[in-house]
Amino acid sequence: MIARTRPAELASYTSPTVDSGVLQIVAQQIAYQFVFDDLAEDLGRSSPGRLLPMLCESVAILRDGRPPSTRLGAALSDLHRQVREQCSPAQAARWAWQSCEYVHGLLYEAVAQTQPLVLGIGDCTSIRSLTAGVEPFYPLYEGARASELTDAEVHHPVVRRLSRLSADVAVWTADLFSAVKEQHAGEMINLALAHQRERRCSLPAAVLLAIEEINTAIEQFERLHAGIKPALSPTGIGYVEGMIGWIRGCYDWARTVPRYADVTSVPAVP
Repeated sequence: MIARTRPAELASYTSPTVDSGVLQIVAQQIAYQFVFDDLAEDLGRSSPGRLLPMLCESVAILRDGRPPSTRLGAALSDLHRQVREQCSPAQAARWAWQSCEYVHGLLYEAVAQTQPLVLGIGDCTSIRSLTAGVEPFYPLYEGARASELTDAEVHHPVVRRLSRLSADVAVWTADLFSAVKEQHAGEMINLALAHQRERRCSLPAAVLLAIEEINTAIEQFERLHAGIKPALSPTGIGYVEGMIGWIRGCYDWARTVPRYADVTSVPAVP
């Protein structure tokens, strides 16, 4: 499956301006996350408890610096090492924290997949924000520059909102192209499928509703960005440009990647 995901292509689409060293880390992290995510889906489909060993190992590596005990753990530990070498301690700490959020999100997703209640759009998008795994890349882009964000920029409510909006838009866009594949697999955490469940409509109609939500989020991002850009440092401006790269890059990648394109001829379930 990873060959049909083309992680290097996604890295080049989302991160076209970074140097080759950072681009290599981005590509490796994308590949790692897709492998990790696919394994988590397979294990968690029958019982969320089966995820605990791999999730606990990941948190121990990211939070406590413990040595890995599995091949996936070794890959994460090596990624963490590369990030620490590339980034400042503060940037690496934010990368690790946001990566832990991604790990926790996979457990929430597994619980949602196995519980009998219908998952609403709000709960779906909340979990999707965690499993997106996009925000850990932003400290890498900051680390590629000679200077760091100020504390005021890091914690500014508008910058934090831009970060969340960009991650949501990036993965919601991918959800449009993966909806048929995930519908046939019985997946729950997908924006279009959430609209289909809640509105009890056809999948094409649900995709249109999802597109409306994506466009609304993009418009909010543009308004917030225009308002805060004059107050940002050059590093802050570059940091937000990295967010924009994920919005644009995920769309360009998802349109043609074999991971999703090979199901375009499969009819959707009404």
